[in-house]
Amino acid sequence: MDSVLVVGESLVDIVHGADGTTTEYAGGSAANVAVALARLGRRVRFVTAWADDERGRVLAGHVAAAGVELAGDPHVLNRTATAAATIGADGAATYEFDLEWRVPAVDDEPAPLVVHTCSLGAVLEPGADDVLALVERLRSAATISYDVNARPAITGTGPDVVALVERLVAASDVVKASDEDLSALYPALPNEAAARALLALGPAAVVITRGGEGATWVHEAGVVEAASLPVEVADTIGAGDTFGAAVIDALWERGLLGADRREQLRHLDVEVVAEVLAHAARAAAVTVSRPGADPPYRHEL
Repeated sequence: MDSVLVVGESLVDIVHGADGTTTEYAGGSAANVAVALARLGRRVRFVTAWADDERGRVLAGHVAAAGVELAGDPHVLNRTATAAATIGADGAATYEFDLEWRVPAVDDEPAPLVVHTCSLGAVLEPGADDVLALVERLRSAATISYDVNARPAITGTGPDVVALVERLVAASDVVKASDEDLSALYPALPNEAAARALLALGPAAVVITRGGEGATWVHEAGVVEAASLPVEVADTIGAGDTFGAAVIDALWERGLLGADRREQLRHLDVEVVAEVLAHAARAAAVTVSRPGADPPYRHEL
């Protein structure tokens, strides 16, 4: 059975709601993607890190309940990472992080069909170099998916961070970046120009997400626009992660993953791209409709 290898951070979201309540949810960008893909029925192997503490056990239970397999022993941290998320009146979340990131020893077998990495795991040392090495080792067989999901509050911005992002973009096939990511990394460029700059590094496509304003698929042939679905927003935690997972799922459904599909991925018809983006928008709409990173099961779509 083909699998996806998801690589990146897990953490506990400590959510301070607009109503004054505080709730803890299992999360982290990579963990959210792993759970989302597993709930969509995909075989998921997960490379991540947490501590042998109460919050680590919460994370272990969370991914196990979704059917996610661990591709290595995650117990490589002294304490499990957290993100304090403050929810505004519009449901949008702002974050303050307490984390470190390391990559445990990874079993490469079985060889994955696709590798996905994202966010802090891709740029936070000492793990970032190991993530890049793993991606470069596996890209001869697998499609590489990368969600920038920039976190300036912990990484800062500027040339050093941009260089870390760009080296992974150059090894990737599908790159997702929000409008906020692109503005943080390339403040002097309009979003589409920034996406074009990333596209020039080698991926088949760069997908720009704009929250409720929709998404744009940028590739050599031009751009494809897609609308978001109207929904009552509980909060936006995990929405982008769900969108990225659903893009992978839709490409998988159409037989477009694996290194032997790399050139085909560069030349997708507008109709196929539109279907992929619509699927991702449906999945993200479910996630934003309920609290925390709670992505949909396939039957909910």
